[in-house]
Amino acid sequence: MTTDQDARDLAGDPAPAGSGTAPGDPSDVPAVSDAQDPLANADDTALWLERTGTRQYVGRSSRGGEVRIGSLGDPDAFTPGELLKIALGACTGLSSDAALARRLGDDVQVTIRVGGMSHPTEDRYPALAEVLEVDLSGLDDAARDRLLTVVHRAVEQHCTVGRTLEHGATTTLTVTGER
Repeated sequence: MTTDQDARDLAGDPAPAGSGTAPGDPSDVPAVSDAQDPLANADDTALWLERTGTRQYVGRSSRGGEVRIGSLGDPDAFTPGELLKIALGACTGLSSDAALARRLGDDVQVTIRVGGMSHPTEDRYPALAEVLEVDLSGLDDAARDRLLTVVHRAVEQHCTVGRTLEHGATTTLTVTGER
């Protein structure tokens, strides 16, 4: 049984433009025109990386965020693959947060563990895994099942990172001065 509250939880953040189409439908992806900046981000946030040493960078946002990026074994730095996994877990957390807090309280403790090994010869991650750890022992069986349904639906419908990984995304690289 779905309640009005379940429906509100599933609504989450406003859906992006074009989200009324089926997942994977090409019309769901806005076309990039010459007038549209391919480096545009939400809220006009600029994102960039600066080299700080051999195989070491700092990722920055115009909102003041910073993250150190380096190779496996670099102290105080994340590898790009680790950041990918963290982004997936963070998206799951943000997508499910309202439902969890509404049912379990604003101070609910949540940990999301993420992982996945790269393919030994293909330089890619064939599978990523997440485990959302939260104490549901205070809920009866029906409330627990409802919350789990809402959490899964919220993540399936609103986790942009997960949806991108599941459906794939094109990437382009332009080097300054390239013809």
